[in-house]
Amino acid sequence: MQSQPHSNKEISQLAALLAAEERERPAIRAAGVAALNRLLLVAQRNTGQSRVVGGFLLSLYNGNAFPFPLTDLRALDTALFNDCIALLNMDRRPEMEVHEYVENGDAIWSQLKKDWAARQY
Repeated sequence: MQSQPHSNKEISQLAALLAAEERERPAIRAAGVAALNRLLLVAQRNTGQSRVVGGFLLSLYNGNAFPFPLTDLRALDTALFNDCIALLNMDRRPEMEVHEYVENGDAIWSQLKKDWAARQY
């Protein structure tokens, strides 16, 4: 199946969408980093929501090694769910690895692996 060439109008619309998204990147990044910091505080505790958040963060770090069932997000309260979505929105076009957004990220994720990877399922 061959794709049809795009019209100039379609190309212009796509370019405008990409430009708008780039203008939004600083706000998306700020919201994502703030959400990440709140989520880390939860993941470093020992609650049911901590398990979910820890698994979510590990999945963003390495989804192949730490798969995460999206239905687990149902166990989160609204604020934590929204933080996960903000972080996912930032990470959908990553500028760097998720653990690199925080100081001592390697050590923090190493501890998350110990705390949550073996206890996921």
